[in-house]
Amino acid sequence: MMMFTQEQQLGQVLVSQGKLDMDGLDEAILEHNKTGDRIASVLVRLGLASDEDVQRALAEQLQMPFVKISERTIPKDVVEKIPAKLVNHYNLVPLEQHNGSLRVAVVDPLNIHMLDDLRFLLKMDIEPVVSTKKEIDDAIKRYYGIGAATVEGLIEDQRDDGNPVDAERGIENIDEMAEDASIVRFVNQIINEAMNDRATDIHVEPLEQELRVRYRIDGLLYEAAIPPSIKRFQSAIISRLKIMADLNIAERRLPQDGKIKIKAGEKEYDLRVSTVPTPYGESIAIRILSRESELVSLERLGLDSHNLTLLSAMIEKPHGILFVTGPTGSGKSTTLYASLSTINKTDKKILTVEDPIEYRMPGVTQVQVQEHIDLTFKNVLRSFLRQDPDVTMVGETRDAETAQTAIQAALTGHMVFSTLHTNDACGAVSRLLDMGIEPFLIASSVEGLIAQRLVRMLCVHCKQGYEPGEEVISRLHSQRIDTSNATFMKQVGCEKCRFTGFRGRTAIYEIVKITEGFKALIVDRKPANILKRQAIADHLRTIREDGFIKVRAGVTTIDEVMRVTMEEEFNDPV
Repeated sequence: MMMFTQEQQLGQVLVSQGKLDMDGLDEAILEHNKTGDRIASVLVRLGLASDEDVQRALAEQLQMPFVKISERTIPKDVVEKIPAKLVNHYNLVPLEQHNGSLRVAVVDPLNIHMLDDLRFLLKMDIEPVVSTKKEIDDAIKRYYGIGAATVEGLIEDQRDDGNPVDAERGIENIDEMAEDASIVRFVNQIINEAMNDRATDIHVEPLEQELRVRYRIDGLLYEAAIPPSIKRFQSAIISRLKIMADLNIAERRLPQDGKIKIKAGEKEYDLRVSTVPTPYGESIAIRILSRESELVSLERLGLDSHNLTLLSAMIEKPHGILFVTGPTGSGKSTTLYASLSTINKTDKKILTVEDPIEYRMPGVTQVQVQEHIDLTFKNVLRSFLRQDPDVTMVGETRDAETAQTAIQAALTGHMVFSTLHTNDACGAVSRLLDMGIEPFLIASSVEGLIAQRLVRMLCVHCKQGYEPGEEVISRLHSQRIDTSNATFMKQVGCEKCRFTGFRGRTAIYEIVKITEGFKALIVDRKPANILKRQAIADHLRTIREDGFIKVRAGVTTIDEVMRVTMEEEFNDPV
């Protein structure tokens, strides 16, 4: 009965603070009586109050401090007071030593058994303060590392059997260790954490003194917090990933490629795994691809009305080639998929050859490249011509034969979409000439050239308006950007964006329309800078100019645009 009174008091504190109404409190109490769960948990689960509001109210009720752990730094000697195993088991974080006692952030300060256990195990007095579960979980990852409790367990197991695991152990022992439940759990934690952080890639990199794990989030690499002692289990972790990818774990001298299929919640993922040998062990890169990724429309790509009109006209043409250029990871495939989705109607037969198939498109025949059985881009594309297609997408034009076949398809009444790895749109012509394609064939078949990059978008939860200096304004004016009535924003940083100030990415574009003047320069084998001058004379909006328009709209920052379009300063002939 006493516990019920305390639960009621917590609800009343929230009501008095205006964080909860009486109807919500009555609903929470009914659920509490039915399930026996703490009313704090019930309120959060039912969405009646936020976790932070509930924990602040609990702290007020118990006359305890509420602590935002993310706003402070915990000294290393304090972190070492409590082993990772206990921190994860009790879901708490040590904060500081205070008046001879250890101040500890907890979610449930009423858990007397937990506090008594800590006092007994640590042989010192414990002073609890209140925080949220998310704050505590984030602090555990930050100060102890992902899977710290698992690593501590592995080390204890080593002490028990007196047989340490390191890079010098025999291959058979490493193979056994790779199947150990703790290694399996640690690798799963690394992958799950990457997905929770919206990472597109995981990099597991052996260095001389450490094993480094990094995640690529919104295009930039961030180092994951993992326990330093994980270096001792490097070979087992790498072997575990190779087993999951169905690779040869005995082969450590040659690069290998594989794939892992996993399910996280209701979503299925394909993980593309690549290994390369280094002096300190095999380095592994993992690309994370969702098998149920939502197809993005052209409007959601970041195209404004000007570029949308240009691209829409190009993809509706009955024949020709449209090349999308840019470095790896710049969103080229997403642009092609969005274009195909727009024209995917019952009166068109669409065939694609890809490596890998990143999106499943209903109504489209998609073929996965398999080099080991000679199912290559060029071979599949040749077969496509006998399938009576209206539109063909070639995931990447890698060689002269593929380019030649694509051009033949375009000249015989087919529309072809493909990608090329070049720095800018006009550079695609130089690339095709380098492959040995005749300039008159390029001029006759290519209908459009697109270059694109991805820029990070400002976090909508924390971005702030500001007045830019004269340098920024003059730079925008030099790119013909009107700054009157502009909305300039800057990054701040909050929990939603991992304190980076950015969340998500959008594309910036350079779309070259092939005019008669442009074709004449192609036939004359003019270099890319001359072609670009002609494109600008034909009203090309450069990729940097497109980025600055997004700066003006408050979508991103000028530094972000400069970061991803750095080479334009050297290639732009204007």
